[in-house]
Amino acid sequence: MIPNFKAHPWHGISAGEDAPNVVNVFVEIVPSDTIKYEIDKETGYLKVDRPQKFSNIIPALYGFVPRTYCNDAVMKLAVERGATDVTMGDHDPLDICVLSSHNIHAGGLLMEAIPIGGFKMIDGGEADDKIVAVMINDHAFGHFRDITELPEAEVKRLMHYFLTYKNLPDEPAKCRIQEVYGAEHARLVIKASQQDYADKFGG
Repeated sequence: MIPNFKAHPWHGISAGEDAPNVVNVFVEIVPSDTIKYEIDKETGYLKVDRPQKFSNIIPALYGFVPRTYCNDAVMKLAVERGATDVTMGDHDPLDICVLSSHNIHAGGLLMEAIPIGGFKMIDGGEADDKIVAVMINDHAFGHFRDITELPEAEVKRLMHYFLTYKNLPDEPAKCRIQEVYGAEHARLVIKASQQDYADKFGG
């Protein structure tokens, strides 16, 4: 008998046949989670990272694009956009949040999404881009193709989460958003992270 085989979510699944226009997303956490889960890079299983602090609950589905890695190519894009204090990528898969009107109860699943923009976040000198995407065929968000089409309040809600989710109330900010960019630059970031993955892991 052939044993059951589960592909590693980071290494064993492609970024998508039409990436960077449409990407596969491995969802780690959902808005109802009060615990931050993240992939265990060695085993591919979800693990508990930390409890969410205070009212900082993720406002969208959150995970990463498989077979991506943030290193020199992603860092170079940040420098080109004016981030003079960046020294490296964050050495993780590329983060992505997916807007959907549907109530998805748990992470650990795959979905297809269309990147519409992102945040060039700088975290302690590391380039830590957050791609913003919409779930394919979502009846409320699926028609958006660029972050400029979103309501301003939606963009600010996402920004506020990423700027505060690591902070205690009496702590100074640990990160900043260098810029909010649209779909065209989001595709460049995805391609750069795919190049960094190929340079690091081959393939």
